[in-house]
Amino acid sequence: MRRFFLIAVPYAWLLALFLIPFIIVFKISLSDLALSIPPYSPTAKDGIWAMFAAFDLENFTFLASDDLYWKAYLSSLKIALISTVLAVLVGYPMAYGMARAPEEWRPTLMMLVILPFWTSFLIRVYAWVGILSNEGLLNQFLLWLGIIDTPLTIMNTTTAVYIGIVYTYLPFMILPIYAALDRLDESLIEAAEDLGCSRLKAFWLVTIPLSRNGIIAGCFLVFIPALGEFVIPSLLGGSGTLMIGKVLFEEFFNNRDWPVASAVAVILLLILIVPIVLFQRNQQRQAEVES
Repeated sequence: MRRFFLIAVPYAWLLALFLIPFIIVFKISLSDLALSIPPYSPTAKDGIWAMFAAFDLENFTFLASDDLYWKAYLSSLKIALISTVLAVLVGYPMAYGMARAPEEWRPTLMMLVILPFWTSFLIRVYAWVGILSNEGLLNQFLLWLGIIDTPLTIMNTTTAVYIGIVYTYLPFMILPIYAALDRLDESLIEAAEDLGCSRLKAFWLVTIPLSRNGIIAGCFLVFIPALGEFVIPSLLGGSGTLMIGKVLFEEFFNNRDWPVASAVAVILLLILIVPIVLFQRNQQRQAEVES
């Protein structure tokens, strides 16, 4: 019974906060737009059998026929993928430096990584508006140094979105990589160097493979929220940045087309679930091979 209750708690949590909301959203995605409250039909008040009989895939076929949606998916995938790669390039050296720092300095460095979470997410994004705008701190600093003659146009571009996403989700990349590097056995690197590897080659052949799980975990933690990001592209990217999170907001709150918005959300969730399932299967196969 103890084992049953131990397993039942996380499954009940997933049932209440994931599966049931997903079923509701999926049900709305099969409904039709209605100029009433709720803004879709049919509902349970029409009868269970009548409700199921009225379900169709019209909203999903509409998404396939309108290029706005698949362009938004592709743009979101590109921005999320590039942001994840940039986060790896920035976060891995920081995590490596933390893992190789003296023992007494590591808690302080960890606190500095977590420190941005003490401030509101919205305030941190708004701070980048003041930094990246034409009259912002970055342009003023570059003009003062004489590097540029006219202010750079960074706001309302995809570059600003990359900066905002990488800055916001960088701790999610650093922490799992740091955890993997902190557990790394230093004697393995020493053995590689004793066998003729240079320090750089030992880093590439030993450190990188042994920290792979941390890199993969960090990539998931950055890629998944970045794919559905709404606040950062709205504030930093402007109207020219097309991402699926902005499309979802427009459909739900401006167009009030809940069925189409729910279909968009269902497809987005499926896009996120597929790589996670494939990764888990790959991990299980590797565990079976090793055992």
